[in-house]
Amino acid sequence: MLRRLGVTAAAVLLAGCATAPVGPDEDEAVGPVTLRFLSLASHEAGVAATERIVAAWNAAHPDVQVQLAEGTWDSVRDQLATQFQGGTAPDVIHAESTDVTGFARQGHLADLGPHLSEETRASVPQGVWDAVTVDGTVVAAPTLLQSYVVFANTTLLEQAGVAIPTSPTWTWDELADAARRTTTADRPGLGWGLQQPAATVMSLGLGFGGTFFTGSGRAAAVRVGDAELEVPRRIHDMAYVDRSLDPASLTQSGSDVITGLLAGRYAMVVAGSYVAQQLAESAPPGFAWRVLPALAGTSPNQAANPQTLSVPADSPHVEQAADFIEFVMRAENLASLAQGEWLVPASGPARDALHTATGGRDGWEATLAGAQYLTPAPFRSVTGYPQWEDQIATPALQRYLADQIDLATVQRELTDGWTQVSGG
Repeated sequence: MLRRLGVTAAAVLLAGCATAPVGPDEDEAVGPVTLRFLSLASHEAGVAATERIVAAWNAAHPDVQVQLAEGTWDSVRDQLATQFQGGTAPDVIHAESTDVTGFARQGHLADLGPHLSEETRASVPQGVWDAVTVDGTVVAAPTLLQSYVVFANTTLLEQAGVAIPTSPTWTWDELADAARRTTTADRPGLGWGLQQPAATVMSLGLGFGGTFFTGSGRAAAVRVGDAELEVPRRIHDMAYVDRSLDPASLTQSGSDVITGLLAGRYAMVVAGSYVAQQLAESAPPGFAWRVLPALAGTSPNQAANPQTLSVPADSPHVEQAADFIEFVMRAENLASLAQGEWLVPASGPARDALHTATGGRDGWEATLAGAQYLTPAPFRSVTGYPQWEDQIATPALQRYLADQIDLATVQRELTDGWTQVSGG
């Protein structure tokens, strides 16, 4: 799951969207069309990039003006559910594929397929488009992506005799070996902020062929076998068998463990790629760090859960809203958003533009290279998946990673919990 950061003004901003008129403004017959755009940009630089894009659009399109409102990830799912029911959703909605898939199955989102250019369609890998396609209908444009990466203090790796990997991928066995070799009497080699473990475990599980579900929509069935349990088993073994992974870090956030990496408490940490910002901005002079190659099990695949831009099916301005989305998807605009949010742009040309802008520094080289392994996850298209993840998978995995239950209990709870959520 992409990071969820709170801003106290969110409810007010979103409520403002909920009370705005749903049809054309009174003067639209003689004045410009106004599109309401809900943005969830969460970094100062990302907000600034969004504002620049909106300003550039408005300057070039006097007849179609975009009105920007800022929301947060914390409450957007519930707020949008309320707005869709009331017919008051913004004309352009920033969300993520897991949420928009559910809304699309309820008939709330417009088909963007006829409105997106061939250039835009070709710029994004088909696998990423698949993550925003429901029953053959493209219900969103994918914008930004997150991956899970290994951040390393290269000085500590070199002192332990661990060669800095230069291959395209790095195996889980190599990670475990490096964690053991960098562990000392007073410092575990690895930290991993898994306060909310489900999204990470399930995303990385694709690298061992773990899908967790078969089928899609309401016809999906849960499947929790050896492949699905491989990632939590390996994390647990590093923490409690090898003792090379700090168990305390498993209760922390990604930002917390990055602080530990900077303080020399760990040689490596695994976290969302976006925390590279924290390293880039907070690393003291002389602190040598890098992003290591993509983690690989039987493959280096991870789940693609892109951030998205969608249009409500009942918007009176679907065509104009889609035109604005096309504008955002331009390489230079998407690269600017990605750099501001420290995320990977969904399109190839935007990745190229971002690499040019950054020179691959601050971890971008490996992060952008690893983005090729992001692939659609079957569980993202399952009706009821968000509830199962929050209420069943997260607490079960938290207790397992705290060494309170065994893997067989995790398997049973995930399976029985789906029956509870799905009513099957």
